[in-house]
Amino acid sequence: MKVLEVNPAKKNLIVSRRAFLEIELSEKKEEAWKTLNVGEKRTGKVKTVKDYGAFVDIGGIDGLVHVSEISWGRIGHPKEVLKEGQEVEVIILGIDRDKGKVSLGMKQLHSSPWQNIYDRFPPESTVKGKVTKTTEFGAFVELEPGLEGMVHISELDHKRVHRVTDVVQVGKEVDVKVLTIDTDKKRIALSVKALIARPEAPAKKSDEDLAPSAGQSYERKRKEPLRGGGTGSGGFLFGNPNK
Repeated sequence: MKVLEVNPAKKNLIVSRRAFLEIELSEKKEEAWKTLNVGEKRTGKVKTVKDYGAFVDIGGIDGLVHVSEISWGRIGHPKEVLKEGQEVEVIILGIDRDKGKVSLGMKQLHSSPWQNIYDRFPPESTVKGKVTKTTEFGAFVELEPGLEGMVHISELDHKRVHRVTDVVQVGKEVDVKVLTIDTDKKRIALSVKALIARPEAPAKKSDEDLAPSAGQSYERKRKEPLRGGGTGSGGFLFGNPNK
């Protein structure tokens, strides 16, 4: 413990165990900062879970695992994966000694689903996936954990689609065709309509189809008097009226 006050006259001695632990913790943190290195793997314990991530104690120092660094897959809330008191493996992503902040990651301990993606999902191949999200402009389809592609609304059907949910729904599996892959932007373009046969357009009627059949007299559609040229009093429609 730490001695806070001594009063010989009153024979009083005030000490504090808490103050001693705070000093001990401060010294421990100071030593811990000296051992931190970016890229180093650590075992820690989850202290608190927030909407934006989780704070993990890695030996006297709390580091933040942002929600985007927890898993390669889509996560709605960190509590879906982590809970307070849980022991986890993390990797140090960044260190800011001036601000006393440490950035941690968990998904980096596993290989990225984008590695060798062309071997697993080559363009023009047909795969099965699960719809994870729908928007006004299309649907996101999970091909495997941590790997999603998007089906633009124009690639849902050959006919015009007004609402994405009229064709696909979240949680449902769907067969899609891989159109393009952009590894730099981490984007995969998918198509549903590419796997659906295009409906045949109705045949246009020819002149023979429009002509009356044999034995059928022609009937004029217009019933009102013909217009143009005449005066209604014996005048000529065309040419020189003097001839």
